[in-house]
Amino acid sequence: MTQRASFGEGHPAHATPTHLRTALELASAGMPVLPLRQGKVPFGNCRACTKNACGGRPNMKHSAACTCPRPCHAWAAATTDPTVLRSREWARAWREAAAVAYHPGGAGLTVVDLDNEAAVAWARETLPATRTVPTTRGEHWIYQGAMGSSNAVRPGVDIKSSMSYARWLGPGMGTITALPDIVRALAVREPTVRPAPQALTVPAGGGECRHRTPTYLDRGIAMAEQQITEARSAVHHTVYRIFLAVLSAHGRCGCLTDAHIARLFNAAQAKGESPRHCTNAWTNARTRLGL
Repeated sequence: MTQRASFGEGHPAHATPTHLRTALELASAGMPVLPLRQGKVPFGNCRACTKNACGGRPNMKHSAACTCPRPCHAWAAATTDPTVLRSREWARAWREAAAVAYHPGGAGLTVVDLDNEAAVAWARETLPATRTVPTTRGEHWIYQGAMGSSNAVRPGVDIKSSMSYARWLGPGMGTITALPDIVRALAVREPTVRPAPQALTVPAGGGECRHRTPTYLDRGIAMAEQQITEARSAVHHTVYRIFLAVLSAHGRCGCLTDAHIARLFNAAQAKGESPRHCTNAWTNARTRLGL
């Protein structure tokens, strides 16, 4: 669903007398909405839908999708249909609602939920400017573009987009900008591997060397250093990806030395990576390749 350009414009929270009125205004702007009960949580499954016995979520496009008319499937019940929002089946939920939520991914949006002052400070130093909405403890930064949702991508930072919901807290301030790669990269999970207490060198003699001359390897290491140095965002992900590429090309023939690895680590640390992060990224890359 494409979000209309008028998202939130002209609809300050104080101008909406009821949660239903707020929901209808948001729905008219292309925002799939749902009621939240006390505690900022969706209404639970009804008896017929308990534990998804009904066959699935109502907005999922498959033959087993639930046809329950009530708002009892969390984010998947979010809708822009005013007839549904005004329906008898939703009336009780609106009477008991404590807030209105919306499905960001369904509106083509991503919300970076910053839960404390430290997270907000990090965002201001790291993320491109976009529309911001004050929350109880921090801010929501809203970008144009959908992605997968992910919690705790870093301390105090959650990503809410597809298959998630965000509480409506007003239109906020600023212009919504395009979802940047640095936010997408936050949700990339590297394999979780405990760093092994071993030297960082790759065992020699693991296979026939394809590189013929040291010049080939030196050129590859120099290119890897340059790519790390030129990274403008998602540095941690970039370092891991470069380490993986170097090990994929040179890790099985035994031609990598401590000096080569030190060059890569130095380039990463010059971009702000800690020695521990470098060690973890190198170990995870080796593990992924089976080295």
